[in-house]
Amino acid sequence: MAGLFSPEAWNKIWIYRDTFFLGLKNTAVTALFALALALVIGIFFGLLATSGKKPLAALARVYVEVIQNTPVLLQMCFLYYALAFSNRSIGIINTGILTLGIYHGAYMAEVVRTGIESISRGQFEAAHSQGFGYIGTMYHIILPQSIKIILPPMVNQVVNLIKNTSCLYIVGGADLISVTYSFVTGENTGGAYAPAYLISGLLFFIVCCPLSSLASLWENSLKKRDVRSGKAQKSLERMA
Repeated sequence: MAGLFSPEAWNKIWIYRDTFFLGLKNTAVTALFALALALVIGIFFGLLATSGKKPLAALARVYVEVIQNTPVLLQMCFLYYALAFSNRSIGIINTGILTLGIYHGAYMAEVVRTGIESISRGQFEAAHSQGFGYIGTMYHIILPQSIKIILPPMVNQVVNLIKNTSCLYIVGGADLISVTYSFVTGENTGGAYAPAYLISGLLFFIVCCPLSSLASLWENSLKKRDVRSGKAQKSLERMA
């Protein structure tokens, strides 16, 4: 623990502070593009899972089960080295975006599926009776109602995605964890292990904690609103 209180170590952190901000920037960029990909994949497979067509639902199920039941670290290594040995490398950051997008897309798909299935089947039947097709039903009726159920767990997936950018370290990435390791093992900066990893953890905390808190507050707010709506409905029924 002596290193944690070493003035020399903290001075190194201050001098090379831009290194940590560069790592944080790369982490943010990776997470942002991976999130966009995960949302597209999640919505696509979530809709397939609730399409009512068994082949499409089975395809979505296979994707979700395969991705969720293999480690993201393994997926990243496989994709990076498979492309590297085939002379089609797309770079470390792009590999991270693609891997994390595919991995968290499986979880997003489950979130979307759960949200859609939480809506009463009567809503689907009413939409069909009004002439809405599947896409129209989803866009105009089902998704607007399920969004309050989807968003809180989706924010939690965003937090997990940001933390999982640390897996880029295994393929020599330029994310926050990777640059921290390079810093503590560098010829001119080596040795400041405790302060460097503390700062790295603090930066992750600053980004992830507000998002986690937002998801919790959001979920609690929705639960309270549902309770109030239930009480109001019961009151109206008694008055009737």
